[in-house]
Amino acid sequence: MGGSYLSEAAIFLIDILLGLYLIAILLRFLLQRIKADYYNPVSQLLVTVTNPLMRPLRRWIPGYLGIDWSSILLLLLIQGMELGLIALLRTGHTPSMAGLAVMTFAHLLRLAVYLYLFLILIQVVLSWVNPSAYNPVTVLIYQLTEPLLRPARRAIPPAGGLDWSPLVVLIGLNLILILVVTPLLDWGNYLAGYLVRPL
Repeated sequence: MGGSYLSEAAIFLIDILLGLYLIAILLRFLLQRIKADYYNPVSQLLVTVTNPLMRPLRRWIPGYLGIDWSSILLLLLIQGMELGLIALLRTGHTPSMAGLAVMTFAHLLRLAVYLYLFLILIQVVLSWVNPSAYNPVTVLIYQLTEPLLRPARRAIPPAGGLDWSPLVVLIGLNLILILVVTPLLDWGNYLAGYLVRPL
């Protein structure tokens, strides 16, 4: 009984600590993609937190086609390690490599979708509460969400004084969760031996 409590406590800590680190790496990758202000305090914090693992990888994996492949590899490695450790603590064995690979990709995709859902909701709230407020965090939020909101805004222009693009993107992101992420998670769990064959 005591062992199960310790295992659940360890799973909780692994999930929280590695989950936060994954968010930091993902944010750094996205901010690099949109060429956000490197000297923004939030950007500097992310660089400081992620550099200990990013620097060694960058010596071996340089950027190519404008993509920081070392960030992607680090995301895959840490997410895979997290899933493997949690599976080991819960079941006593690690999932198959095929199952782990699919689940790793699915979890990272879900993390990215959840991150954008959160950022867009925060932006909507800020636009209602204090649209003229300025701080380093809000600047980065607007920079991160604009690449998704801009196409939606072009497709459905503001009407009645309201910008409908956040609603359109939120619906699209939730559809990705339902139609892409959930089937991938089911398939990964099946390959890992946790589920019967998904339909």
